[in-house]
Amino acid sequence: MKWPLSITLIRHGESEYNALKKKKAENVTYQRFKKEFEKDYTSPETLRLAKIIKEKFALKTNDYKTNLTDTGAEQSRAIGKYLKNAIPCPDVILVSPYYRTRYTLWRMREKWQELKNVAAFANDRIREQEHGLALLYNDRRVFQTFHPEQKTLYDLLGPYWYQYPQGESTAQVCDRARSITNTIIREYANKHVMIITHHLTILAIRANYERLTPEQFIELDEKEKPINCGITIYKGNPNAGENGKLELQCYNAKFY
Repeated sequence: MKWPLSITLIRHGESEYNALKKKKAENVTYQRFKKEFEKDYTSPETLRLAKIIKEKFALKTNDYKTNLTDTGAEQSRAIGKYLKNAIPCPDVILVSPYYRTRYTLWRMREKWQELKNVAAFANDRIREQEHGLALLYNDRRVFQTFHPEQKTLYDLLGPYWYQYPQGESTAQVCDRARSITNTIIREYANKHVMIITHHLTILAIRANYERLTPEQFIELDEKEKPINCGITIYKGNPNAGENGKLELQCYNAKFY
């Protein structure tokens, strides 16, 4: 069989940005901003509110260095404890180089000691989507308020094909996720593989394995977005197809 025996995909634990996003969603000013944005994203009132949100909810760090919260650390420990008795110990671990994914693995090892003996490799191809200029605003709507031509382009292209200035489109994330699949087939056939990564990368890997269309990808992202420390497992079936096949066993499962 050309495929691994299993691939376990794990989204990182709650990050500082995830926590900030929840706090922002509950904020009255932000809720008012969203209503104004939907009415007229070019109005002076929308811009005024966008300036408040940009200042109030600035993360003040780059995406690479965004860390886990205490909750994220506890989620990571919990899934380490659960998975220790639920799946075979992986033969190899691939991890995004971002702080929050590496620290997720670090915390998992506290409850699953055997992981310390497993080779772990940071791989840029499973990093988060790069948001380019939009990173300075920490919010798509705020970014589009300051740059209204980007809202026009976003609406024209749709969320799958739209590329952030100095950043990436979702389609480009799918392309680099496809290249990591080639590496997995070449180097880890008949092995148990664990991948600790980000929500959009998990969806991109699913899109490649299951040949999802752009429309199916966006629907999955809108309705079943990967949760923090959500678990997705594929198992290799050597009897399916000419060279075997990966079959989805569970998606986005919560074990904490």
